[in-house]
Amino acid sequence: MDEFLNQEVYNGNSLGDLLTLDFLAGIVGNVLAAILILLIGFFLAGWANRRITNLSKRHAQLDETLFNFLGSIVKYIIIGFACLFVLNTFGVQTTSIVAIIGAAGLAIGLALQGTLSNIAAGVMIIFFRPIKNGDFVEVAGQMGTIKDITLNFTELANMSNVQVIIPNAQVWGNTIVNYSTNKARRAEWTFGVSYDADLKQAEGIIRDTIMADPRAKADPAPFIQVNNLGDFSVDFLVRVWCDAADFFAFQADMKRQVKEALDAGGVEIPFPTRRVQVANGEITPASLG
Repeated sequence: MDEFLNQEVYNGNSLGDLLTLDFLAGIVGNVLAAILILLIGFFLAGWANRRITNLSKRHAQLDETLFNFLGSIVKYIIIGFACLFVLNTFGVQTTSIVAIIGAAGLAIGLALQGTLSNIAAGVMIIFFRPIKNGDFVEVAGQMGTIKDITLNFTELANMSNVQVIIPNAQVWGNTIVNYSTNKARRAEWTFGVSYDADLKQAEGIIRDTIMADPRAKADPAPFIQVNNLGDFSVDFLVRVWCDAADFFAFQADMKRQVKEALDAGGVEIPFPTRRVQVANGEITPASLG
């Protein structure tokens, strides 16, 4: 035994050389394995990302922004697992690293909860598509046309063509009124005429004026009826359907045209007045009329 331990050369190699060669061989093997794992991981990550993002390009009904986001998430998950396998190859205990990453992720999540809530809301908006680019909407107290929807915010151009940026959490967390979803809208007006007016004549003038406009739809049939007997006027409630794109201009134009048509037909449109009485040289107010 002593002779064996003191032997300087064993099978033509010194003991120190054998230990060094084994150590270097182990390191080289681990490095090569790590490189191979990383190459495979990056290849699979890129392949999965392309496959997911290309789905939206092949199918027009799928939203490109959502699938780009999903592709990126899958890509980084695969790369993350590849890095864990590399660390495991070198003998690093990955369970403790996973625990540290989890704790760090929790801390980052708490610090960025507002941003993360916007991203989560953005995913929901893109996935369920309650609004899309080009829609005219009212959301979070703002009214305008959708210009862009990202994972963090929604961009509007308001009625004055001013850019409005709304965080997605406010968009998804509030009532969304989408005026562009339906192709037709119902315009509504109230026109008052004098109590002395011929109601049948007034109704005919209102109907003829509005229905003569090409934007007015005959189907569904227009609704024109006396709706209220006010203090100074008999009020007609008028409801007529039109294309959603024509709604605002149509509603504004008819107010002026109906007023001019009633004037031309001799139908009085009343306004509040006050009568006064003179008694013994003193002026006393009478009732409104």
